Amino acid sequence: MTVAGVMRQYQVVGRKAATDDHPNPEAYRMIIFAPNAVIAKSKFWYYLHQFRKMKKTTGEILDCVELTEKNSRTVKNYGIWLRYSSRSGTHNMYREFRDVKLTGAVSQLYDEMAGRHRCRPRSIQIIRTATVGAKDLKRNNGMQFAKAGVKFPLPHRVSSAKRGQRALSDSTYSTVRPTTFFG
Repeated sequence: MTVAGVMRQYQVVGRKAATDDHPNPEAYRMIIFAPNAVIAKSKFWYYLHQFRKMKKTTGEILDCVELTEKNSRTVKNYGIWLRYSSRSGTHNMYREFRDVKLTGAVSQLYDEMAGRHRCRPRSIQIIRTATVGAKDLKRNNGMQFAKAGVKFPLPHRVSSAKRGQRALSDSTYSTVRPTTFFG
């Protein structure tokens, strides 16, 4: 599985195919993160085969819908419990991310695991996700933004009136260096 851009969240429901012996088999539902619906269904069968004696040839997908977040305008803290396989073994891990959507936090997770641990997307299994309150954060990176009165200064801005503005001057280049300190 390759991760191209933002991951999406899917709810996949499937069951074993109905037979004469079992006309109404038990259905199973999973929340899966994948780039598209095809990969979500494939991951559903991968995980279900580990838990139950069932696979794609003996089962059927009843429903596959993409889940979207209701409020994606505020920044939230997300905690993600995962399991991944490295070159030396299998490890459990808990990570925290700040994002406006859960899918954005999961995308950050895949990027960070690739960068820090050289972990491929196929070897990451997300166990659980949760929205974490500011007082429940465990990692220092998230705590520094959870304090009251956090400021985000804009140091060394380039004034757009001095460089590259066609309305003020006809020349493309300026002979004056830009002033980036407005202290």
